[in-house]
Amino acid sequence: MAEELEIQEEGEDLSSSPNEAAEPTGEIKKQKAETGKGGTKKPKETKINKEVKKLQSEIEGYAGQLVEAKKEIEDLKDQYLRKQADFDNFRKRMFREKEDSIKFANTSLLNDIIGVIDDFERALQSSEESKDFQAFHSGIEMIEKQMINMLETNWGLKRFDSAGEPFDPEKHEALMMEESANVETQTVTEDFMKGYQLHDRVIRHAKVKVAKPAPAAEGSEAAEPQSGE
Repeated sequence: MAEELEIQEEGEDLSSSPNEAAEPTGEIKKQKAETGKGGTKKPKETKINKEVKKLQSEIEGYAGQLVEAKKEIEDLKDQYLRKQADFDNFRKRMFREKEDSIKFANTSLLNDIIGVIDDFERALQSSEESKDFQAFHSGIEMIEKQMINMLETNWGLKRFDSAGEPFDPEKHEALMMEESANVETQTVTEDFMKGYQLHDRVIRHAKVKVAKPAPAAEGSEAAEPQSGE
């Protein structure tokens, strides 16, 4: 009797085990649902993973901007070097032009003077042939007048006469001075060397002799008449 009961209990255990194997528990179902087609478990995307992806995306964007910024800096650097080279060339060219302008500034004046030299050569040649002093003297006077007229007309250089003019320290340099009863103020009586002015500026003072009024003689003033009583 006892042996039959043991056999029956074993039969009940065998009959219940297939049912339990056929119906999986909730945990097993959850694991199957999370398992992919490849039989592996899908990783759960957390908030941290989203933040990491966001930061990676921003870093990639910044990296692209950095590349563009570096390229722009290189372009600007190249433009700066080109501009600097152009400026250096411009400065050198201006310096050369300035030197040339200073070196050849008097070209026109010298061409005018060359014409005067030609006149002198012709006058000398003529005097050697004719031996006429009066003609030579007249030729020299004519050349002088032509030269003075050329300098005044073309270059604004004017020669001024001072004899008979009031003494002006802005124009005259007194080399000699004498007293004279014929003048009331200081007056130029003789030109030793004529003065020149360029446009309105005196570039060489005339060297002159100046007469100044003589002091009044003693007793020359008449006595004032006395009123009678």
